[in-house]
Amino acid sequence: MPAIQRYTNLAAVVLPFLAFIAALALLWNRAVGLTDLAVLAGMYLVSALGITVGYHRLLTHRAFQTHKPMEYALAAAGSMAVQGPVIDWVADHRKHHAHTDEEGDPHSPHVGHGSGLAGLWHAHVGWLFEANGQADRRKYAPDLMDDRGMRWLNRTFPGLVGLSLLIPFGLGLLLTGGSIVGGLTALLWGGLVRIFFVHHITWSINSICHFHGARRFDTDDHSTNVWWLSLASLGEAWHHNHHAFPRSAFHGLRWWELDPSGLVIRAMKRAGLAWNVVAIKPERQQQRLAGTRAG
Repeated sequence: MPAIQRYTNLAAVVLPFLAFIAALALLWNRAVGLTDLAVLAGMYLVSALGITVGYHRLLTHRAFQTHKPMEYALAAAGSMAVQGPVIDWVADHRKHHAHTDEEGDPHSPHVGHGSGLAGLWHAHVGWLFEANGQADRRKYAPDLMDDRGMRWLNRTFPGLVGLSLLIPFGLGLLLTGGSIVGGLTALLWGGLVRIFFVHHITWSINSICHFHGARRFDTDDHSTNVWWLSLASLGEAWHHNHHAFPRSAFHGLRWWELDPSGLVIRAMKRAGLAWNVVAIKPERQQQRLAGTRAG
């Protein structure tokens, strides 16, 4: 990994963490308003859905189809989560599925660093300084490499990161009647603190959801379902379900498995914004249950 990318990733990890510490101090002193929390919630949903619905289910796994403008909008929203340019992210994740929990997996907690705390740390954060963005884009994401719009979004990632900070600042100004302080606190909460939350919840799917949790399907990896992460991760924490059926648009496969991203895709389908939505029938799920491998 080039040194400049390593240092950039370090800044992307450390700065939101420091902002989170500062925000805790403000929260302790009650120096936070409803405007800040509303901007935080709104920006969290936009950027996190950009990752879960856009980067992951649509672009990585092609779990559904949509119009090109919507595809680009979701990719732009995912870029504002500050987890890397769209093509790099997709290539890394497809490589993860090609080598899950085996040599070649960019962020397994079970390969190269042991299966203890060192492996967990590698899967959560450490891989960002070793393997992040290093997957062969032409090999793992040829469809995106052939898409002029996606190449443009990939190149303009730094600008989209800047936009993800400018928007909460602007909203803070607008909602507080032009107050600079209002803009700055909204930038803190809806910008940097929001990035901190989205980062660590996403990274928890790489780490915790390959380390601890429940399993019920016959898979050749260590993926798990972690129910208490399901709401914050917008359904991504049903990660074992996802590894059993990677192309499924819905990661929550039981009625009680909360999957907000799946609900968004269902709403898009009803509105005519999504089609060819991949859903796994109960009979196929039954065939994949552990101990009932089909012959």
